[in-house]
Amino acid sequence: MDEPVLLTGAGGRVGQAILSRLADADEWRLLDREPIPEERRHGVPESETVVADVTDREAVADAVRGCRAVIHLAGDPRPNAPWDSLLANNIDGTQTVFRAAVDAGVEKVVFASSNHAVGAYEEDDRTPEMYRKDDEFRLDGTELPRPSNLYGVSKASGETLGRFYHDHHDLSVACVRIGNLTESHPPKEYERGQAMWLSHRDCAHLFDRCLVADYGYEIVYGISDNDRKYYSITRAKEVLGYEPVDNSAEFTFEAEPKE
Repeated sequence: MDEPVLLTGAGGRVGQAILSRLADADEWRLLDREPIPEERRHGVPESETVVADVTDREAVADAVRGCRAVIHLAGDPRPNAPWDSLLANNIDGTQTVFRAAVDAGVEKVVFASSNHAVGAYEEDDRTPEMYRKDDEFRLDGTELPRPSNLYGVSKASGETLGRFYHDHHDLSVACVRIGNLTESHPPKEYERGQAMWLSHRDCAHLFDRCLVADYGYEIVYGISDNDRKYYSITRAKEVLGYEPVDNSAEFTFEAEPKE
């Protein structure tokens, strides 16, 4: 058996978008704080599932042992989550995962960051024009974080932890600032949702490219190739080989291939 990829937070929304399309494309080890029902494992055997919290250092160390890469999704996803939860789950938990990956000799960690890490850029006077397809403003991953809430602070902290472990331990790290992940596109009048939309199949493809490509440390945006966008996906295309197929201006639920 090939060395598996550890997927933390596998039972969550992003984890399910990945597994529903890539379960057969790789060997997986799934970690979640709750037992993952069989139908949500998408064929991954129960023997390769771990019920644990990412704040449990021993459990995370055991889970990552023997893996070739880690996709780290686990954490408190609530934009209004209290600081004590964000500190424990999103910051301490992320550091635990990075440290365990280095100790286990893993070469690559893909970290699920968020649009909330840069949400305050939307509070300038350039909105709502920045959501429209004729506006040329783009965030490209080279800008400093400007979190819109404490959840965004926790995600920016995760990006910085990734930078530290890359610089000091030669770990390859890709931070994906995920946009608006939904299975069907937002209403056309919801300009912001249209601009930052990420389809499930583009999400799976992007994370797959993060596992396959060669890079050092990268911050990329996780959105589809929408007509409207204020996040640049040029870096994801050039470095990772990301080739999104969906566009919020054209996508309908029926366009998603039947599984």
